Amino acid sequence: MANYNAIKYNGFSKGSLVLIKTLTASSSANLSFVNGTSDVVLDSTYKEYMFIFNNIHLQTDGKRLTVNFRDGDTNYDATKTTTMFRSVHNEDGTDGELTYLTATDLAQSTAAQRIAQNLGNDNDQSASGFLHLFNPSSTTFVKHFISKINCSGNSDYPQTIYVSGYCNVTAAIDGVQFATDSGNIDSGTIQLFGVS
Repeated sequence: MANYNAIKYNGFSKGSLVLIKTLTASSSANLSFVNGTSDVVLDSTYKEYMFIFNNIHLQTDGKRLTVNFRDGDTNYDATKTTTMFRSVHNEDGTDGELTYLTATDLAQSTAAQRIAQNLGNDNDQSASGFLHLFNPSSTTFVKHFISKINCSGNSDYPQTIYVSGYCNVTAAIDGVQFATDSGNIDSGTIQLFGVS
């Protein structure tokens, strides 16, 4: 595992990023990180984990990138409560807005959570950003997560999408899966880091 420079908040070092695993999409149905599988660490080793998305390109136009969590069995169906909003601005300078997307919220749901939507599949369109998962090994508290993704929409506008929520389970989260709601993830990488 590689150790990266310290993270700085307000000029003070608060921790280091330790690269655990990089997954590269190639017409992939999903990219899954499972503790103890293929050198993935997703346990009490770190209190915070960070996933970084680099140029995620979907195969099918206008679809969504999603995340779901595993809580001890083989299914990615941890109960979640979430919220989501986005900012958008058209390439031609019109239609700038900041919108709370109520239809994308989950309330005690096992469904996958959208973390980016209306993605374009043109060669100049992709999504990049991050997702933080906090204390996934806790068997006492809920497991919080936040994400921020910037992407190129299928109608030629950039958008930044913010999601936050928690897995409302007492079991540890031992797997995280990223997928699309239709088609495959054509290309791009997702890196998993531990925050020390």
